[in-house]
Amino acid sequence: MTSLDLPAPGSTAACERADAARNREHLLVTARAMLADVGVDGLTMDGLARAAGLGKGTIFRRFGSRAGLLRELLNDSEMTFQEGFFSGPPPLGPGAEPVERLVAFGRERLRLVTVQGDLLRSVEAEAEHRYSAPAHAASAMHVQMLLGQAGVDGDLQVLTLTLLSSLDAALVLYETRDLRIDLDRLADGWEDLVRRVARA
Repeated sequence: MTSLDLPAPGSTAACERADAARNREHLLVTARAMLADVGVDGLTMDGLARAAGLGKGTIFRRFGSRAGLLRELLNDSEMTFQEGFFSGPPPLGPGAEPVERLVAFGRERLRLVTVQGDLLRSVEAEAEHRYSAPAHAASAMHVQMLLGQAGVDGDLQVLTLTLLSSLDAALVLYETRDLRIDLDRLADGWEDLVRRVARA
């Protein structure tokens, strides 16, 4: 886009973009408040439109679908998680040994599931997005890289997907809620698995 293509300050197009940005933030703030109040299952597009004082069409234009809204709600925490393992302090971030970073990765992911597991589970339930989502791809790339750095042999792609499946939100919620396995025990189990894989 050249400078001639940019709308002049105060133009209708610039105002519309500013309004759209405000509407988006207002919708996300309202949706987060609804999640805290009624949970994921209670968050509907109609209910969000009423609570936000906006038309339902505005919400669909912004997010495309309820699933798109849920993915957007996850974006902030996923970005924070990714920043942690890509550039944060060790052991999650660079500076620690690969195995220690893998252990920290799983422990942090489990903690994240306990904070917003229902939201994660809802997004994971969409077959077309569950494994192709950018957040999953970033995690897979990171885990596979660490396995390689740790000198693990074998099919690292398959091993990576197998390890990540143990951190799926639906499984973790079943383990913690139905089987009453506490988070520390799950985190210790992840560490044991990672160290066994690394030794092998």
